[in-house]
Amino acid sequence: MPPCLMGQQHHTVISMGKVKRLAIMVTPQGGGDFKDEAWEAVSTIRAILRQQDEPMAVTMQTVFVRDREDVATAELLFEACYGEKMPLTLFVVQPPCDGRGLAIEAWAVSTSTAKVEYHNEHLVTVSYDDMRWIYASGGSLHREGRTAYDQSLEAFESMKRALAEGGASFEDVVRVWLYQGCITEEVDGVERYRELNRARTDFFANIAFDHRPIPVGHNGHAIYPASTGIGTRCHGLITACMALQTERKDVALLPLENPLQTSAFEYPKEYSAKSPKFARAMAVRMGDHVTTWISGTASIVNAETVHIGDIEKQTEQTLTNIERLIDAQNFARLGWADAGATLDDLAKIHVYVKHAEDYEKCRAVCERRLGRIPAIYAQADVCRPDLLVEIEGVAFSHLRKPAHFPGGDL
Repeated sequence: MPPCLMGQQHHTVISMGKVKRLAIMVTPQGGGDFKDEAWEAVSTIRAILRQQDEPMAVTMQTVFVRDREDVATAELLFEACYGEKMPLTLFVVQPPCDGRGLAIEAWAVSTSTAKVEYHNEHLVTVSYDDMRWIYASGGSLHREGRTAYDQSLEAFESMKRALAEGGASFEDVVRVWLYQGCITEEVDGVERYRELNRARTDFFANIAFDHRPIPVGHNGHAIYPASTGIGTRCHGLITACMALQTERKDVALLPLENPLQTSAFEYPKEYSAKSPKFARAMAVRMGDHVTTWISGTASIVNAETVHIGDIEKQTEQTLTNIERLIDAQNFARLGWADAGATLDDLAKIHVYVKHAEDYEKCRAVCERRLGRIPAIYAQADVCRPDLLVEIEGVAFSHLRKPAHFPGGDL
């Protein structure tokens, strides 16, 4: 085993039928300048891929960097490493909490069972088992001459165009990532995140999420993709989304809402003139497997921030919110009586910590409750000034009994 892989868990292997996927989270440990750290991170990913018993390819990666000026160096390294098989790549200015120059979150899939197509820098598609996943980016948009509303609306339109290039539409989207620079900054008395929410609401008004080609569990709630909206250290807006297409009869979607929390899209106007339009999580049912994409989650009970000023209690509450969101009782409440997951089913987490001095306390809570699962901790402004931490993740679980849809066919 290469030295850079010793003593630390970097990845989770997920076997789903005939296909194998990897969730890879790498923060370099060897030190040196940015080039050294970037090379170590890429080398670690390559070593992890070579360790597998079948050929693997990286499909999407998010690179969290300390300084925007280092992005060009990383781009050159990735071009040399991946060539024409460049994964969909996002560069996000969120410094890794341990002081490193970068950290990389990557997803890989076995190419002996999956077909990966690298269309362009904004579009990658993956096909296997009669399912087609589309990874699309709206690019990196900066603020010059545009309001936060205009910038956000342009980003959604850009993702829509990228999806169309891949033969998909926004009705197919199950997960969205929004990295907004200076997210809580006020312009003319209005926070930039509130303007993002206004743009998202206006854009989603024309999307028929409740008439998707894939059956969706209707549980009385509005239907939106899972999402993360988090701050960065520049005024740019970096966006990406993941869509799914299939005609399989054993595939279905279930948007999850949390019994401990008010649904984000039902928040009162004091939090945003137009409420955030996302589901707390999106579960994807495939045969006897369930993948649950967990939205950015924070220390909110009902609609209010709790444990203000206490990073340890906020981290505990955030993990409890995730635990309750994905448990079997909540799945049953929303219509899937044979599904559910626990914190042990998490394949990876991404932890956004507002203040660097809170990192060690936050990490200690996460590792006590989750163990040493693949994780990246990055410093980022959360969407409310009184929130100190936000966590997102992905859980993989199996049905507890032979696959069927409660209440009959969907």
